[in-house]
Amino acid sequence: MSDATLSVTPELAAKIERLDTLLDSIAARHANVKLASSLAAEDMLLTHAILSRNVKIGIFSLNTGRLHAETLGMLDRVKERYGYDIEQFHPQTDAVDEYVAQHGLNAFYESIDLRKRCCEIRKVEPLNRALSDVSAWVTGQRREQSVTRAELHEEEHDGARDIAKFNPLADWTEADVWAYLKAFDVPVNPLHARGYPSIGCEPCTRAIRPGEDSRAGRWWWESRDTKECGLHITTIPVSVVSAPSSAI
Repeated sequence: MSDATLSVTPELAAKIERLDTLLDSIAARHANVKLASSLAAEDMLLTHAILSRNVKIGIFSLNTGRLHAETLGMLDRVKERYGYDIEQFHPQTDAVDEYVAQHGLNAFYESIDLRKRCCEIRKVEPLNRALSDVSAWVTGQRREQSVTRAELHEEEHDGARDIAKFNPLADWTEADVWAYLKAFDVPVNPLHARGYPSIGCEPCTRAIRPGEDSRAGRWWWESRDTKECGLHITTIPVSVVSAPSSAI
């Protein structure tokens, strides 16, 4: 256990130990596995947990072409801190051009269908390519983040891609995440300090107001129950957890 781990509460130290055990177990069970990183707080936590311990889990990010400059800047910060180049996946140029020509650059404001189509082009299709050569992927999702994630499981089966999916931070609170980031001095996206708890594409993300749900700034013009982009909606719970009971 590191000095940083010793500086946190016993409860968080236990979660950190379990997280490390889970990540080791995932890497042991799957020769090809990747973390999908949004370069926001939870994914930077996982990036540190993976790279600081040389866990054999690859890391990639979806460069949608509409990200904040601050988010793209995190790629360099990861390189500087860990000596690791996060792999980037971009949308297909032809698909983007066709969407813009038919509907307009910011047509996603006009309807849920057009917003989801934009997410499909800029996020879902690149994600499918990113995961085409793996048997499992890892996300930074947490149950506390939104109503659409309240039943989130630590291990699921991604039915759309027929691979395993792991959410090792499922039961972590926002306070847990930030305590970890502070304890280990993990680089964080500067947008967080400006009121962005959840960070996506620039035109679809705003800072939240005091008391708002942490995902209120994502697709703020829609109702709460539609606020997913299609990356995390086709999973089936797996009853067998991915770490031995001694780590719980």
